[in-house]
Amino acid sequence: MTDPTLDELAAEEAALQFDRFSLDEAWTIGNALREGALARSGAVAIEIALRDRPLFYTTTPGADTSNGNWIRRKRNTVLALGTSTLVVGMKLAKAGQTLEARYGLSPAEHASDGGGFPLRLRSLGVIGAITVSGMPSLDDHQLVTAVLRSFLQR
Repeated sequence: MTDPTLDELAAEEAALQFDRFSLDEAWTIGNALREGALARSGAVAIEIALRDRPLFYTTTPGADTSNGNWIRRKRNTVLALGTSTLVVGMKLAKAGQTLEARYGLSPAEHASDGGGFPLRLRSLGVIGAITVSGMPSLDDHQLVTAVLRSFLQR
C-alpha cells in the first residue's frame, strides 16, 4: 500500500466522524482495536479519551511503558491541533520543521508519529482522541481508521 496523501487523509478525517459517542461505542471500538492489533501481532497501547478523561485503555502482549508515553504525547497533539498525528507528521516532514518550531508544542509532551486520530462529533468538532502506539507510524494510523470505518459503516 502506498502512503496516503494529505488530501486523502483530510477526506478520511471528514468521513470518520460520529453523530453521537457513548461509553458503549468506546468499549466496542476499543475492543475492535485490540483484536485488530492482535491479528497484526502488534504490541501496542490503545486509548480512547475525551478531552477530560479516558474512556478505554489497554495494551497487548509485548507493549511496555514507553507505549503509554507515546499515547499521551500523540493524544496531546490531536487535542492541540484537531487533526491526526499522521497529518501533522507529514506536514512537518514536507516543511522540514519540528512540532516546536511550527506549532510551539514541546516534543516532551507532543508527538507527530501516526496513530493519534481525532474523535470528532459532527455537531461539536473534536471531543477527544483515539490513539494506538507500538507499530510503525502508518500501521498505527491504519489500524485506527480501519476500525472506525468498519464501525461507522454498520
